[in-house]
Amino acid sequence: MSQISLTFPDGNARDYDKGVTAADVAASIAPSLAKAAISASIDGQHWDLQWPIEADAQIAIHTMKDDAQALELIRHDFAHVMARAVQKLWPEVKVTIGPVIENGWYYDFDRDEPFTPEDLGAIEKEMKAIINERDPVRTEVWDRSRAIKHYVEKKEPFKVELIEAIPGDEPLRMYWHGHWQDLCRGPHLQHTGQLPADAFKLMSVAGAYWRGDHTKKQLQRIYGVAFKNRDDLKAHLTMLEEAAKRDHRKLGREMELFHLQEEAPGMVFWHPNGWTIYRELEDYMRRRLRTAGYKEIKTPQVVDRVLWERSGHWEAYRENMFIVEVEEEHAKEKRTNALKPMNCPCHVQVYNQGLKSYRDLPLRLAEFGSCHRYESSGSMHGLMRVRGFVQDDAHIFCTEDQIEQECAGFIGLLSSIYSDLGFTQFDIKLSTRPDVRVGSDEIWDKAETALESAVRKVTNDYEVDPGEGAFYGPKLDFKLTDAIGREWQCGTFQADFNLPVRLGAEYVGEDGAKHRPVMLHRAILGSFERFLGILIENYAGKLPFWLAPRQVVVASIVSDADDYVAEVVAKLRAAGIRAEADTRNEKINYKVREHSVGKVPVIMAIGMKEVETRTVSVRRLGENRTETLDLAAALETFTAEATPPDLKNK
Repeated sequence: MSQISLTFPDGNARDYDKGVTAADVAASIAPSLAKAAISASIDGQHWDLQWPIEADAQIAIHTMKDDAQALELIRHDFAHVMARAVQKLWPEVKVTIGPVIENGWYYDFDRDEPFTPEDLGAIEKEMKAIINERDPVRTEVWDRSRAIKHYVEKKEPFKVELIEAIPGDEPLRMYWHGHWQDLCRGPHLQHTGQLPADAFKLMSVAGAYWRGDHTKKQLQRIYGVAFKNRDDLKAHLTMLEEAAKRDHRKLGREMELFHLQEEAPGMVFWHPNGWTIYRELEDYMRRRLRTAGYKEIKTPQVVDRVLWERSGHWEAYRENMFIVEVEEEHAKEKRTNALKPMNCPCHVQVYNQGLKSYRDLPLRLAEFGSCHRYESSGSMHGLMRVRGFVQDDAHIFCTEDQIEQECAGFIGLLSSIYSDLGFTQFDIKLSTRPDVRVGSDEIWDKAETALESAVRKVTNDYEVDPGEGAFYGPKLDFKLTDAIGREWQCGTFQADFNLPVRLGAEYVGEDGAKHRPVMLHRAILGSFERFLGILIENYAGKLPFWLAPRQVVVASIVSDADDYVAEVVAKLRAAGIRAEADTRNEKINYKVREHSVGKVPVIMAIGMKEVETRTVSVRRLGENRTETLDLAAALETFTAEATPPDLKNK
């Protein structure tokens, strides 16, 4: 039998018979490794211990200590074990697909009766029984006709359809977990007993159309989460409980910030409190952009399809655009327009007005642009995913040799703004060319090289995300981490060599010839709506004093104090503090509870003692103690706290 050479992570190599498995390799090294092994990496590809290795390769053996590989296998095996448990309890149920997702998995089932919470408990119990059986996991490769025949006989039509949709005629891999079998690429663990029986939980049931097509049958999707141990599961469930308390939709009702309704799906109705936060954040961003050398513009919301065709958005983004058809006077046919889903083509139109010189660059054009994108009803989620939103959008027109300095300046600005808003940690991802894109490979090579070189000038702490760039250029994505450890992708910085060409943007260079500028698309908050949702959840509604919609409530303890309450409110308002009076005939404890639910940062209680001494009794949100302050001292303290962070040193 011919030999192959396998090279280990330490650089050592060994020869093995061709067709050796990773399990055999682990056993050749040490019995303890053979027992601990769960999978391997062969030339960087995650590899089942049972798969033969046919050629020279780099090899690494994985154990449960390797988090990424272990969690992938655990969650994938749990999907299979759950499907086996469901069919054990309800043999008539048909199975479809069950992929790994973040923190867990889901599996879609065809069942006439809806799954209940009690059903989920029964499934969990059966899954634990399967784990305790320690059934072996084995795999075989079948030809397509054999696989189809097998699933036809088992009356599993969804599996038959899946196989028929796979292009080509390559063999298919089958896996067995004990007696239960599924079509799967793998890899998997070696027996069901390797699953941590105390580290998983079934979370919920939702509807899902077969293959995501609303014209096909609706299935039932069961979601589960799984981790390596019970402590990790407990930490995740605790985080979910905390996230539920912080849900911006719940807090939005309690704080009277906004609402959504069926007559305008995905569009936000801002209430006075919510709009106050919105405007404070917008004013803050406007000041920061002005200081950073941006010029603010405003462009139309409804634009003829001709511009979208020239920019490439009509072809790449048409299904997400709201179309507006107008019967123009004396026109032979309707004019087709679209509500803009993004601002970039319109910004090029502003740039194109008048001849530009290299001395005008970089030119930074900013817009709080109102955009509309069609999102399916099932994907919308409060402020986090809407159809109508405003971006803190800007485009920088510059020369190629200015990309690095603009990238560095942008990252510095973004970092400062995130810090002001309470986010001290963020990660950077470099997303490269997608399969569907505009522009030549030469242009993409130039754009990707320029962007990577630019980010390296600032930091080496970034990841590459292949194929996830915009259709017109590569991009940097900035993911911030909130107070409970969740990541949110907000900021973006994109290098675009294509759109200036498509839309005819030019500048006169130092050599007197015309050149194409590079167009840098950038946003820091992204969608105002989404970022406000993130802010609300990050602070659990207890927003920084300068952002809070109602900063101070001055509440009377007795009606004889009402005049002094009015005086205090007037002085607070004159100092620029958002203050209101509560002189209702209610007990002070009732008022405190009510305004605490509304997340008012400061409540001042005023009784006759405060009237006589010209003081205020101050209670801050989340604290039980009260502090008595002279009125002048209180005004000074809260005026300082009400000052936005960018104005504190002015």
